[in-house]
Amino acid sequence: FSDFDPRPFSQRALSDDFLLEAKKASRERNSGEIEIKFLIPEQKRNIREESLIKKRLHEYFKKHLIQIKDEINSIKKRGYFMICLGIIIMILATIVAFMKSTTFISHLFIIILEPAGWFTFWTGLDQLFYEIKYKKPEYDFYEKMSKVEIKFYSH
Repeated sequence: FSDFDPRPFSQRALSDDFLLEAKKASRERNSGEIEIKFLIPEQKRNIREESLIKKRLHEYFKKHLIQIKDEINSIKKRGYFMICLGIIIMILATIVAFMKSTTFISHLFIIILEPAGWFTFWTGLDQLFYEIKYKKPEYDFYEKMSKVEIKFYSH
């Protein structure tokens, strides 16, 4: 936990150094379960605080896993929406072009709708394939850490 946070362990913020080391360790360990071991001097061990720390760490990792899942689902919804919207815009451009009207307004609609449809369609695909890909390492980290086994040892 952060040394600068005076709150009790049940509310204290996690140390940035701890999270950085945990991310590094989880990337190095591709398979199997992850285990966190805390070495504490025998005279400073407190079973009640240890169970509180375990609970707090699990809550933290599960909370962030849910947040990342929600972000990924939001990106997926936005991506699918943009793909559908792009297709609808392209269909409108096709309808306007199919009407074979030679007015200035019909040409203007085609010129505006075609690139708008393609842009929206490809942006939706970008959301699905690339934005989600950038969130995957963070998701994998919190998924692993939400199942982590935490142990305390005396030294």
